Amino acid sequence: MTDSLSVNDTICFLFPPEEAASGLDVNLPQYYRESFFAKDSLLHPELKGGRFGIAGDPVPYTVRNDNAITCMLIFCFVMALVSFAHSSQYILRQLRDFLYIPRTSNPNDADPSNRFQLFLSLQTCLLLAIIYFFYINHYVTGTFVLDTPYEIIGIFFGIIIAYFIAKDIVYSIVNNVFFGSKKNRHWIWTLTFITALEGIALFPAVILQVYFNLPMQNVVYYFIFILVLTKILTFYKCWVIFFRQISVYLQIILYLCALEIIPLLSLIGIMVLITDRLKVNF
Repeated sequence: MTDSLSVNDTICFLFPPEEAASGLDVNLPQYYRESFFAKDSLLHPELKGGRFGIAGDPVPYTVRNDNAITCMLIFCFVMALVSFAHSSQYILRQLRDFLYIPRTSNPNDADPSNRFQLFLSLQTCLLLAIIYFFYINHYVTGTFVLDTPYEIIGIFFGIIIAYFIAKDIVYSIVNNVFFGSKKNRHWIWTLTFITALEGIALFPAVILQVYFNLPMQNVVYYFIFILVLTKILTFYKCWVIFFRQISVYLQIILYLCALEIIPLLSLIGIMVLITDRLKVNF
């Protein structure tokens, strides 16, 4: 019979290919593309069907389950240990200078441990960005216009780095005019050391909040305590380096308000403004 199916057609009819089930292949024979519902307007074989059963609730995002942030914190911890191992004598000497007033200013420009101090300062910027992300995620909103939290933390990290760089530039301009380059170098490296210590002090709070569910309110109190302690150390070293022989306290207040308090308030305002742009306003 000429109209009879061949052996291959019979096999394909009994065991149709996957394209036949969906009807997407235009080269299929007519008996594959036609069915009982072929002329129904509601038939859309190009659309995939739904799943069987009831969809479960998605697992909410938590930082402790984020492998990227975990690797980042482990890297910071390891590099902090390496930095301390290679610059322990330098750190102890800097701590001794905080307790005892040196007779001469020693900027330590040629000390190779300064590069580790710079890395610890970058780690401080990263930890500040993570803590601020925790704060807005807990108190402000958990929904942002960006898809991943890495982008948000990266934006905050860049803003904080820009804040420290801008503050160092302003300090350099003012101090070179009024106090000289030698004292200015000593002051810049002292600020960098204080910033590095701030990051070391903030690291336990980040670890406890991420992996041990430390209440965010306690983290905020701890951060305020570290910030106040950092400013006290900054005021003290400013007096030791610049104003110890002058003893004019009004100049110290004006100097620190112009170069410490106002930039800090400006940073807070910028962070609040960026947060308002990043969050989803319903």
